[in-house]
Amino acid sequence: MIAKVRDGRPIKLEANKIEGSAYAVGGTSARVQASVLDLYDMYRNRFPTRKVANGKFEEVPTYEQLDKMVGDALAGLNGSPVVLLTSTIVSPSSKQIISEFISKYPGSKHVQYDAVSYSGMLQANEATGFGKKIPSYRFDNAKVIVSLGADFLGTWLSPVEFANQYARGRKMDERNPAMSKHYQFESFLSMTGGNADERFTHRPSETGAVALALYAELGGSVSSPAISDDKLKKGIARVAADLKANSGNALVVSGSNDINVQVIVNAINNIIGAFGKTIDWSTPVNYRQGIDKDMYDLVDQMNNGQVGALLVYDANPAYSFPDAEKFKSAISKVKLTVSFSEKMDETTQLCTYSVPTHHFLESWGDAEPKTGC
Repeated sequence: MIAKVRDGRPIKLEANKIEGSAYAVGGTSARVQASVLDLYDMYRNRFPTRKVANGKFEEVPTYEQLDKMVGDALAGLNGSPVVLLTSTIVSPSSKQIISEFISKYPGSKHVQYDAVSYSGMLQANEATGFGKKIPSYRFDNAKVIVSLGADFLGTWLSPVEFANQYARGRKMDERNPAMSKHYQFESFLSMTGGNADERFTHRPSETGAVALALYAELGGSVSSPAISDDKLKKGIARVAADLKANSGNALVVSGSNDINVQVIVNAINNIIGAFGKTIDWSTPVNYRQGIDKDMYDLVDQMNNGQVGALLVYDANPAYSFPDAEKFKSAISKVKLTVSFSEKMDETTQLCTYSVPTHHFLESWGDAEPKTGC
């Protein structure tokens, strides 16, 4: 994106279109437009603090004093592991620094946690043999698009990029009278479902059954599950026929975080020849790397007194973790807790030390949202 500034202050964000880029396609979301307001939020943390009696925080006068306090606390852990808990890190240099820091404390580790998890997809892709990564999707190369609950025009993965691709396949003119066909299976109305040519509804509990039934219709070596809704059953059969007729030019995506559903979706895409055409494994995306099991294991280790220090950066599991109460109980058993956050959020309030972080519009750094981009 490009920031418009006045007197050095960003006031408006605009899209940055770079020809040939797989990522900078020239668009912004409502979240991007609103993010400039966080820069001027009066409740941002302005100085480092530490928790004192009665759970209140007092200012630490200098960062040098804070460094000494935290350094002394780390030195007094007597070999207990240090865990760095962050959201997904896409900066190669930051990862290098994290690696160097962790290496100084034997048994320590870096855990990445995403409030909106794509763990099921990551683990399914690893189980299928593609590695623990998420591919780039090319909706513009697909003549038939089937979404199983993935709101790819609204919130799923990279909606600005996907909307740009999707629009190309939906435009018709005299030289190109054809357009892509879009089928949506979902349990509630999404922005993507509202734009579909044909939309089929089902219960949330039937997500796996719909994926399995579609796989069976395409010739997969499984028995088709019982689908009670006749309209849904006929829709699955019609979609399967359309996918077969457009083999090599079709794409199936799923918004499920269930590893089993994502494994089925991979099998479907293999049958319809999507890999290499509408699914690009050579340019995986890096902005979702968190694995749910790692976070659950960490909470158990904290509860068992196996974590000496927890350093939290750009993550708020006390608010967003499914078992937030268990996390809150676990963090109280960790000897040293430090939060690096812009605001005094739910997790920061539970930590001993709070360190303000910079807004992305006042920071310098590198990032690799897609491999090679």
